[in-house]
Amino acid sequence: MEVILKEDVADLGFRGEVVKVADGYARNYLLPRKLAMQATAANKAVIEQMKAAAARRSATEKAQAEELAAKLEPIELSFTRKAGDGGHLFGSVTSVDIAAELAAKGFEIDRRKIQLGDPIKSIGEVKVAIRLHREVTAHVAVKVLAEITEEEKQAAAIAAAAAAAAPAAEPAAAEAVAE
Repeated sequence: MEVILKEDVADLGFRGEVVKVADGYARNYLLPRKLAMQATAANKAVIEQMKAAAARRSATEKAQAEELAAKLEPIELSFTRKAGDGGHLFGSVTSVDIAAELAAKGFEIDRRKIQLGDPIKSIGEVKVAIRLHREVTAHVAVKVLAEITEEEKQAAAIAAAAAAAAPAAEPAAAEAVAE
């Protein structure tokens, strides 16, 4: 069966294209969800108007996506997670976490647009791609830091106190040697 796509359908085609699909796929999936319409003679006449409208819509969407990509490029997201000795995280940073952090910064990005193959499971910095439009992709820096435990905080405080006390003891020792 030939159908005219009303929306972009993954692995099938883009809005306004005439594609040939199995009858059951068209009847049970594409037509009920209004993703496509039958490619009849009357509908084929309308397809040219749809293509022109889709081209205009796609051009405005692309321009908006490019503008958003320019705003997203300098953004750096930072996450603090518990980590083991080797820098391996106990949890992970997922696309949901990245979308939530972007929302906190004022950017409403759908988590499905964030191109993260596997969740981030190690400490470090990663460039994450965000597909805003089929032709526009932005890259955001994501930095994952290790969470400092209470024991490490106490050890750092003791070290800082020892470092502060050491310079005060040196002049007294120098005066004792001079006498």
